[in-house]
Amino acid sequence: MSNPLRIGGITPLTTIDFPGRLAAVLYGQGCPWRCGYCHNPELLDATTPATVPWPEVLAFLQSRQGLLDGVVFSGGEPTLQAALPAALAQVRALGFQTALHTGGMYPERLQALLSLLDWVGLDIKGPLHAYDAITRTPGSGAKAFASLRHLLASGVAYECRTTWHAGLFSVDDLFALADTLADAGVAHWTLQECRAPGASAWALTAGQVERLGARFVGFVVRRG
Repeated sequence: MSNPLRIGGITPLTTIDFPGRLAAVLYGQGCPWRCGYCHNPELLDATTPATVPWPEVLAFLQSRQGLLDGVVFSGGEPTLQAALPAALAQVRALGFQTALHTGGMYPERLQALLSLLDWVGLDIKGPLHAYDAITRTPGSGAKAFASLRHLLASGVAYECRTTWHAGLFSVDDLFALADTLADAGVAHWTLQECRAPGASAWALTAGQVERLGARFVGFVVRRG
């Protein structure tokens, strides 16, 4: 690979990032968005060199053949890098299933990758009108929802995830987002409590959580 995927870190084993599989996580370097609650800010700068060279990544994965089921490409934003399709193909050639965590900022790239993926975790940051403020990037919401349409049309297994506190957008907006996702055909939605410094206290009652999940086949709430 002439310009290999730049990896900013590896989690050698996870049981939660690729549902139903034992997996490793590869963190791609770089992301074009600047969400205030980002959990991996050290991965945002796309000019930062790889901390783990790609040949070392492959050697690590070869040592885990027969022990791991899959590999998750996370970030940062993995679809930022043109080397991602070739990296996915190499990992699949080693016998691993593949998963992607993405914010959906490159809809056409995601669409082209779907045949190389077994599962996608797509971040839906909020309702369309709140996107620019959350990501600090104009036009980001339209791209994310275009990616959602591609994902739902593909038949690839997925989960949509929303990180929320009341300072990002209101409870009413959260209910409207639930309706938007359900109307689009989303069956699997995870709502994650935002624990970033300065985040508002969790403001949902048990009854509200039940209402939010009523239209989804799979609805998960992650607190803390």
